[in-house]
Amino acid sequence: MQTVIAFIIVFGSLVFFHELGHFIFAKRAGILVREFAIGMGPKIFGMMKGETMYTIRLLPIGGYVRMAGEDVDKIELQPGYRVGLILNRDNVAEKIYLNQKVQNPNVLFLEVERSDLEDGLWIEGYDEEDNLVRIDVSREAIIVENGTETIIAPLDRQFNSKTVGQRAMAIFAGPLFNFILAFVIFIALALLTGIPISDPVIKNVVDGSPAEVAGLQDGDVVKEINGKSVSSWDDLVGIVQQNPGKALSFEIDRDGQAKELKITPKPFETEDGQTIGQIGVYSPIKDANILDAIVFGAKQTVEFSTLIFTLLYDLIVVNFDIDALSGPVGIYKATEEVAQYGIYNLMNWAAVLSINLGIMNLLPLPALDGGRLLFFGIEALRGKPVDRQKEGLVHFVGIVLLMILMVIVTWKDIKLFFF
Repeated sequence: MQTVIAFIIVFGSLVFFHELGHFIFAKRAGILVREFAIGMGPKIFGMMKGETMYTIRLLPIGGYVRMAGEDVDKIELQPGYRVGLILNRDNVAEKIYLNQKVQNPNVLFLEVERSDLEDGLWIEGYDEEDNLVRIDVSREAIIVENGTETIIAPLDRQFNSKTVGQRAMAIFAGPLFNFILAFVIFIALALLTGIPISDPVIKNVVDGSPAEVAGLQDGDVVKEINGKSVSSWDDLVGIVQQNPGKALSFEIDRDGQAKELKITPKPFETEDGQTIGQIGVYSPIKDANILDAIVFGAKQTVEFSTLIFTLLYDLIVVNFDIDALSGPVGIYKATEEVAQYGIYNLMNWAAVLSINLGIMNLLPLPALDGGRLLFFGIEALRGKPVDRQKEGLVHFVGIVLLMILMVIVTWKDIKLFFF
């Protein structure tokens, strides 16, 4: 149960902040956001607030922000439709009933002749006395059909009516918020746990460890190991890990005096089957002020972003291997392992996952944010948009291929972890 809760919090937070980026910049551009969804598939919770429906859906494999004009949500009143209109004091339609009986004496019934619910915002039709009348429609008018209410989307509130820059920013903001989330988590970690110092200074010698047995103490500065100069903590760790079970000669500085100690790293087998050496010491940590934390957060975000880009390049260009990919099941199992080492390790894992989600969504593949940004770039260069139907077909094919890949990866993870 702890693993389930940890997974829901971590993965839910990443998806929430990703969709929050889309949502905020869509609203800033004046786009009508119809739904803010966490998860995919059937709805298990929904709450209408303002003009947006906030939902939680069954499958924890993503989320979405549904914007007016992005999908097939255009409402057309065909000639001959019989509609019921609720008018305000200025005789402007605030609610339009379709395909249902309305028990309200204030309803004006019309047989539609013509209508425009996007640009001009009006309905023209014959009333019950066979008079041709024209009724203006409010910009916030609600369509009611079979008990479902939908806010109309005037043309200037639709996604495709916005400039290339506004549309691109609304899409780019999702991955951007994943990087921002990682940056904030790293800042919080620095303030809560301190910042590791890169100097090869010994801290927290573990009781009964090879380091304690050999006489290594807190505050010792390692200068050389087997004659090799040590200038950073990474140098120290690298040499120790490469020499499991082998006696090493440590040249140290203790309070200004040089000393030599013999330490034999204890062999330790990692999860991937490698054997490395450990001597039982930790690097020193310094307390961080807010400026130190910001610098640390930025540095960690850049370093992990660079590392993930490098791994992606190796995976896609150098040597593609399906076994190197993980889906929700793989992420769940990794979260289970990380959660065993405490909340701070779980926070660090969440930050790395957030960066990974941001980078993956920026890949120029159909159906991903990066694929949509690619089409916006083409539109900017051409001076006109790509045909909507052709673009929609490309994204549809992309979604199908991604879902197939997701099924393959998920089945691979299930076999690996449960069978």
